[in-house]
Amino acid sequence: MNAVCRDCSAGQAIGLPRCLACGSPRLLSHPERDSLAIAHVDCDAFYAAIEKRDDPTLIDRPLIIGGGRRGVVATACYLARVSGVHSAMPMFAALKACPDAVVLRPDMAKYARVGREVRQMMRDLTPMVEPLSIDEAFLDLSGTARLHGTSPALTLVRFARRVEAEIGITVSVGLSGAKFLAKIASDLDKPRGFSILGPGEAQAFLAGRKVGILPGVGPASQARLAKLGVAKVGDLIRVDPDRLHAAIGRDAGRLLALARGMDSRAVRPERETKGVSAETTLHVDLSAFADLRPILWRQCERVSQRLKRAELAATSVTLKLKDSEFRIRSRSRAGLSPTQLAARLYPVAEALLREACDGTSYRLIGIGTGDLRPAAEADRGDLLEGDLTLIGQREAALDRLRAKFGDAAVQRGLSFTAKAGGPKPQGR
Repeated sequence: MNAVCRDCSAGQAIGLPRCLACGSPRLLSHPERDSLAIAHVDCDAFYAAIEKRDDPTLIDRPLIIGGGRRGVVATACYLARVSGVHSAMPMFAALKACPDAVVLRPDMAKYARVGREVRQMMRDLTPMVEPLSIDEAFLDLSGTARLHGTSPALTLVRFARRVEAEIGITVSVGLSGAKFLAKIASDLDKPRGFSILGPGEAQAFLAGRKVGILPGVGPASQARLAKLGVAKVGDLIRVDPDRLHAAIGRDAGRLLALARGMDSRAVRPERETKGVSAETTLHVDLSAFADLRPILWRQCERVSQRLKRAELAATSVTLKLKDSEFRIRSRSRAGLSPTQLAARLYPVAEALLREACDGTSYRLIGIGTGDLRPAAEADRGDLLEGDLTLIGQREAALDRLRAKFGDAAVQRGLSFTAKAGGPKPQGR
């Protein structure tokens, strides 16, 4: 098997440092290269890359996409990352780490358009595309060699060049025989990376990595595993299975399989929507129920609109709050009858908020819905709630007015702050 140049597709002898045809050092070779078909594709610094594409004066400058000083970083270009800036970092900390950075507010509509363009290019390769977010997805290219005239690996080389040439951003590709290995591989050589992690080398590769690299192993699981002496993936295989099961329950079998590089999950073209939410970072910390209440109402309206657009109904509500020390509190209520209506989401969320208003100052408030059902099940009413038709008709009329004239065209009195000139939220 020859190496292939990722910049011109010329075949090269194994071991050459550069392509003899174009001089590129980006040569792709691996013993399992042409037998693997599961890929993870991730756009590099997606929001920042789009902004730099659209404004060439930003190309050589550190760029942060995020909210105001009290917001958080949505993404940062690689120049800013060198200074320690990373996603979800508080904006004040990001600007302290990289004071010369240019900061832009997110343009989600534009990013969504570009994301759809990239997604369509993925679907040109295979119908087996499982989106993970606006800028990343799993692909299964099994059986596509005859269609594209080459192996999945070389098809993905062409795809990466096409995205760069036609859309003006770059992607990193991970290729393997399992989903979680492909996702790990895509992070190994960013940006413009293409890494292959074959099943034959997976266990040895994973053994020395921290156990948090495995999907589903968060801080709480890591703390429980640490009590067993498990810090790295290789430790999982050596620990007594009974002790492991006692510590983490039925998840033990899954983690042991992952530690050996085994992941039986298939690429699923359609991912089930698990929740619909909205959140707001405040310009000033707020603690009073009266001040937070109108913000919560506006969020319920946003979530309601998103549920209606997605043709879904919620049967659970979760309130999310972040205090001035960046600690997150959440409260939930489940078992509701399916709804899309802000007027029904709000009373549940309001009760949760009232419980949380204990004098603590909050810098972020969010509302989420889950346990979703089809829209056809929404807001049928019962003996306690009565006929919900009028409420639904009223909200539908407001939705039509806002669609035509903008979100600020019609507001309920509840959506205004108690004090004139009160805090103006920023959010999504």
